[in-house]
Amino acid sequence: MYEYSSRVRLTEVGQNQKMTLNAVLNAFQDCSTFHSEDLGVGMKFLNKHKRMWVLSSWKIVVYRYPELAEHIRIGTWPYEFGKMTGRRNFRILDKEGRLAACADTLWVFMDTERMRPACVEKEISSAYKLEPRLDMEYETDKIRIPEEPERREPFPIQAYHLDVNHHVNNGQYVQLAGSYLPEEFEIHQMRAEYKKPAVLNDVIYPGVEGCKDSYTVLLSDKAGKPYAVIEFK
Repeated sequence: MYEYSSRVRLTEVGQNQKMTLNAVLNAFQDCSTFHSEDLGVGMKFLNKHKRMWVLSSWKIVVYRYPELAEHIRIGTWPYEFGKMTGRRNFRILDKEGRLAACADTLWVFMDTERMRPACVEKEISSAYKLEPRLDMEYETDKIRIPEEPERREPFPIQAYHLDVNHHVNNGQYVQLAGSYLPEEFEIHQMRAEYKKPAVLNDVIYPGVEGCKDSYTVLLSDKAGKPYAVIEFK
C-alpha cells in the first residue's frame, strides 16, 4: 500500500469546516499520482511511451467528512490488472486509524497517439504490488442514465476545467454535477462513469433526475451523448 500523511486544509473544507467531497476526491487522485511517480511509472514515463491511465469509473463512500486541521492518512493500492485495465482502492483514515472514506476505481490504459485502449505492458504492471481489495460494497451494474431528466442551462468548458491531459478533470465533472443538488443534500456515496472526454469550448448540456435521497446528473453534448453520468446518494 502507498500512503501519505496530510492535514485538512482551509482550502479543502466547506462552510461547515469539514472536507468537501471534491477535496476527498482530489486527495485520492493525488495519492495515486504520488504512488506512480514514486515507482518510476508516473507521468514523464507514460508521456515518453505515449501512454496514459484514464479513469473510467469510480465509487466513493464517505462515512465521515474529516474536519479542518484534522490529521489524516490517505492510502491507495491496486488489486487487479486486466488486459487493458487496472483496478485500484483508496481510503482515508483518521489519526485513530478509523476509516473516514474509501473508494473503488476502474482505469483504462490508453495509447495517446491512437487514443485507443492499449495492453498493459509487463513493465507497468510489475512495478505495482497487488493487494487484496478493500472490504466494501462493489457495484456490478452501470449507472442508469436518465431518459427524461430535468434540463438545465448549458455551459461551455473553460480552461480552468481542464487537467494536464487537456481534458475536463475527473473531479470537475463531479463538482459541476454536485452544483445541481439541493442545498441540504449531504453526499455519503458518489458514483461516476466517464463516457467521453470534454475539451475546451465543448458545451455541456446538464440533466438532473432525483428524489429525496438519490440524484443522478447527466452531463452530455447537444446530441444527448454523455460525457459523464454521476450518481449521488
